[in-house]
Amino acid sequence: MKRTSWSTGLSVTGDGVGVVAHAGSVATRLLGDRTGLTSELSKAMTRSRFNPGHDRGRVLADVAVMLADGGEAIADIDVLRHQAGVLGPVASAPTVWRTLKVVTPGRLKKIAAARARVRRHVWSQLPDGLPASKVAGTDLGDVVVLDIDATVVITHSEKENAAATFKRTFGFHPIGVWCDNTTEFLAAKLRAGNAGSNTTTDHIEVLTDAIAQVPGTHRKRLLIRSDGAGASHGLLDWLTEQGQVRGRSVEYSVGFAITEKLRNAIDLVPEKIWAPASDADGSVREGGDVAELTGLIDKSVMAKWPTAMRVIVRRERPHPGAQLSLFEERDGWRYQAFVTNTTTGQLAFLEARHRAHARVEDRIRHAKDSGLGRFPSREFDINQAWLTLVQIAADLTAWTRLLALTGDATILAACEPKALRYRFLHVPARLTHGARRRRLRIPESWPWAAAIVAVFANIAAIPQPV
Repeated sequence: MKRTSWSTGLSVTGDGVGVVAHAGSVATRLLGDRTGLTSELSKAMTRSRFNPGHDRGRVLADVAVMLADGGEAIADIDVLRHQAGVLGPVASAPTVWRTLKVVTPGRLKKIAAARARVRRHVWSQLPDGLPASKVAGTDLGDVVVLDIDATVVITHSEKENAAATFKRTFGFHPIGVWCDNTTEFLAAKLRAGNAGSNTTTDHIEVLTDAIAQVPGTHRKRLLIRSDGAGASHGLLDWLTEQGQVRGRSVEYSVGFAITEKLRNAIDLVPEKIWAPASDADGSVREGGDVAELTGLIDKSVMAKWPTAMRVIVRRERPHPGAQLSLFEERDGWRYQAFVTNTTTGQLAFLEARHRAHARVEDRIRHAKDSGLGRFPSREFDINQAWLTLVQIAADLTAWTRLLALTGDATILAACEPKALRYRFLHVPARLTHGARRRRLRIPESWPWAAAIVAVFANIAAIPQPV
C-alpha cells in the first residue's frame, strides 16, 4: 500500500456551512457571562450619554477570551467573529483598538474593582473550597500564597517606554503577582525595559493591588514569596507592617543575596548543624542541606532589618558545569539564602516552601502564551490595558479549571493552557438548528468529546451573582 493513499480523491473547498472552528472558546465566553465578569466589565466601561454599537465590557471580555484561546494580536479577534452563529455580533479589530484607547487609568481602577467582585463570587462557588498551596508533599492549609516576579518582554520595534533591559535585550519589564492556590493572575504593572529588578515602590504597588483582589474572608493568612529582587528594606518593612493589621497574618519568604557577612556566618556553622533538605515530594533531597544563620550574622547587620526576620541558607552540590563563586569553589558547595518571618516549622520545610516560588516561572510562561509575550501598540497606555486583559484571560483559564474541569471533565484538569487549547478550546463542532434551539455537536470521534460536553454543563450550572 502506498503511504500517500490516504489523500487519494481528497479535495478542499471553502463553501462549508454550520461549522464552528474553535467551539471550546464558546465555553470560555459563557464562563465570563455566568460568573458576572462581562456585566461587571460593562459597568466599569460605561460612559454617560454614550451608547456604542458594541458594549465596551463585552469587547474587553471577548479580547480576554481570544487571548485565552491563543490569540496574539488584535486582528485575531476575527476568529471569534467567525463564530457569529453561536456568539452573535463580535466587535471588529478597529472597534477593539478604539475600546483599548479609552481604557484610562481611572477605568483600570474600575476594572480592578470589578475583577475583585467577580473573584469573590467565583471563590464562593469553588466546590471544595479554596485549593491549598502544595509544599513538600503536604499543603499550607488556608494560607493564600502570593508569588511576585518580573519578566522581560522583548519588542522588535520602537514602542513608548520600551528600553534596553538588564538582559541586553530591548522591550518591557513588567512585574506581576500570581495566586499559587488558584494560578490566577491577580495584578501587574507594565514597566519600561530599564526598570529596576528590586524597585521597592513597584513591588509594594502590585502587592497592594493583588491583596485587594483576594476576597476579604481569605486575607486572614497570607504568604508573600519573592526572589532576591524583593530583598529590600522598604519591602520587608512594608510586609511587616501589613502583618500588624488587625485580623491578618502576613508572612514572607524572600530570596537573599550571599554577601560577605553571610559568608562569614556560613563559616561559623558547625558541620553537625546542617540538616538534610527536603525535595518537592517531601522526601530527603540528596546532596542538599539547610541551616539557620540568624544568630551568627553580625548584630549590626541584623539590626537594620525587621526584628522577626530569620536568615536560612541551603547548600547543595552543584551540577556539572555550574559557575561557582570563589567562596563556593573553596569547599565545593553552592549556597542560596532566603529570609522569612515564619517562626515555626522545620528548616527543611521552610526552605522547600520558599523553593516552591519557582512555580511562578510556569505562570509567567503561560501568560506569555496568552498575550503577555507580545504587546500590540506603540502607545504605552494601550499596552497597559492589554496587560490587564492578559490577567483576565489567565483568570478565565484558572476559573475554567476550578469550576468546570470537574466530574466527567476531570481528564482535562491537568492540561497546561497549550494542551487545553489543542484538546478543548480548538475543537471543531457542527452548529445545527431545530425546535427553536441551537446545538453544538462535538465530533463523537474526538477523544475528549464527553469531557467537553461536561465542561459546558458545569459552566451552565454556575449560579449567576445576585
